[in-house]
Amino acid sequence: MSTTTTPALDPEVLRARLDRAGAAAANADLDALLVTPGSDLRYLLGVGGESFERLSCLVLPAAGASGAPALVLPKLEEPGYAHVPTDALGVEVVTWVDGEDPYQIINTLLRRGGATPRQLAVADMMPALHALRLRDAVSGAHQVLAGPVIRELRMRKDAAEIAGLRKAGEAIDRVHTRIAEWLRPGRTEAEVGADIAEAIVAEGHTEAAFVIVGSGPNGASPHHDLSDRRIEVGDVVVVDIGGPVAEGYNSDCTRTYVIGEPAFDDVRATYAVLQAAQEAAVAAVRPGVTAEQIDAAARSVIADAGFGEYFVHRTGHGIGLDVHEEPYIVAGNDLVLEPGMAFSVEPGIYLPGRWGARIEDIVVVTEDGVERLNNTTRDLVSLPA
Repeated sequence: MSTTTTPALDPEVLRARLDRAGAAAANADLDALLVTPGSDLRYLLGVGGESFERLSCLVLPAAGASGAPALVLPKLEEPGYAHVPTDALGVEVVTWVDGEDPYQIINTLLRRGGATPRQLAVADMMPALHALRLRDAVSGAHQVLAGPVIRELRMRKDAAEIAGLRKAGEAIDRVHTRIAEWLRPGRTEAEVGADIAEAIVAEGHTEAAFVIVGSGPNGASPHHDLSDRRIEVGDVVVVDIGGPVAEGYNSDCTRTYVIGEPAFDDVRATYAVLQAAQEAAVAAVRPGVTAEQIDAAARSVIADAGFGEYFVHRTGHGIGLDVHEEPYIVAGNDLVLEPGMAFSVEPGIYLPGRWGARIEDIVVVTEDGVERLNNTTRDLVSLPA
């Protein structure tokens, strides 16, 4: 299993996260959190990667439970975790080799001191291969998802996390300022997308997590990817791009471009509505406001202008070690915003068969308002025909 590491993360930061996670588990009446490789493990230990058929798992007892946290690893994977400051964090490393049963190892750890585990929280993205075998091994214990516990911690970014998001935002802004280098008539979306992906890495990301180039009618599909359609004069083009920086935190920014003069005469007036909606939503962000109020701020502007049926997705999503995470900025979410919460504000208007547009910034809730992490122009950008 390959692992990825969050560089230069203070062990005290990780220790505090482990302590908060253990306390949250206790408050949720859980006996332990079982966290396999992924963004939750990266948050707690500074190391990510993927799960495969051999089990790697952090066993994090709830505060007050017996036993120290333990990192259960295949012996052959142990070198990939050598940089994790397990001693400083008070995390025991327990290795196993092929032929041993790692699920019974975890069962034994959970029963230290005569404990009888009743309720365990498994990582949301734990493969069923591991979740079901753990269920069988730890007989009598009920499994729930760890997400409701861990997301309460991850939603509130600390200073180091915000710095990572700010770095990612600046990097993707640099890519958007270069779009004119690649977005030209006669080129396919796929050709443009390949150049953008290369630039995403060149400008400071470790990889391009996604590249959307939706030209002409393809722009009316919010999650269009790339195609062999050739860019034409008059096309409105939605460019939605992002990826992680070395610290693991992601960018996600959308801007809308037009090649020469728009082919449709309603483009500029409709885009002005979209721009007003995005501005209204960002202006509404501050502590004490609910997530659904931010959605309503954008949606009401678009609906009042007669385009409500063409705004077909939520206004935003949280962002951090994952591109999409809590909090979600959507109708029905009465979560009260707090300082440190980071999310996108990305209303769109999509006219099927014709064209579409979206404006997306990442914002962070501050003590008294909002900080935008993307700062390129939000105007409809005209490129040479």
